[in-house]
Amino acid sequence: MQTNSALARELSRHYLFCALTHVQQEQLLASAVSRQLAPGERLFSHGERAGQFFMVRSGCVKLYRLSAEGHEKIMRLVRPSQTFAESILFMDVPQYPVHGEGVEAAELIAFDRETFLAILRESFPTCLAVLAQMTRRIQVHWDEIETLALQNSRYRVVHYLLGLLDRTAQGRVSVTLPARKMVIAAHLAVTPETLSRTLRSLSDEGLIESTGDEVTIVDVEKLRRHMH
Repeated sequence: MQTNSALARELSRHYLFCALTHVQQEQLLASAVSRQLAPGERLFSHGERAGQFFMVRSGCVKLYRLSAEGHEKIMRLVRPSQTFAESILFMDVPQYPVHGEGVEAAELIAFDRETFLAILRESFPTCLAVLAQMTRRIQVHWDEIETLALQNSRYRVVHYLLGLLDRTAQGRVSVTLPARKMVIAAHLAVTPETLSRTLRSLSDEGLIESTGDEVTIVDVEKLRRHMH
């Protein structure tokens, strides 16, 4: 696929691609393809043989598993500029560990696994740099798991809202929720009623303003302090 300046900037900021040289990025993009995903459309299934990993350009994708009883457990909601399924890179037999499905209409870039591995084989320094970045990312996921498993519902909601922001965000910031509140509640392992009640409580305290799927954090630093 053809690259553009906006996509090049995205790749340069992303943990998985920032260690790649411009030539290596172009090599990877030469084998990449653009994908359109409709709401509710299945991208891949748990256990399916995997040859690609993905970046979201727009929209939202949910990653989930099904219990033996058929209950859906959302593992992650993937937003624009985020990647998913990169864990297949280093599997002996690459298989998708979850189901992937569009929450809303999404534009994706599908990267070829073998092309990325070939780049890493050709440059040991690049390989080490990518592995270091992936290790840091794994630590972030452990922190997210701890939040979902050990913290109360209010903490989870605040942590999620802050996670929608850029790390450097300050002052008053507005965000659009990337999915329906019912989907977000399932991801946070709370009921939709609990999510609505928590958002209402945060609003009553003057920490946020919420209208539909638009949430304004009145003071980012104040909300961050609220977590401690």
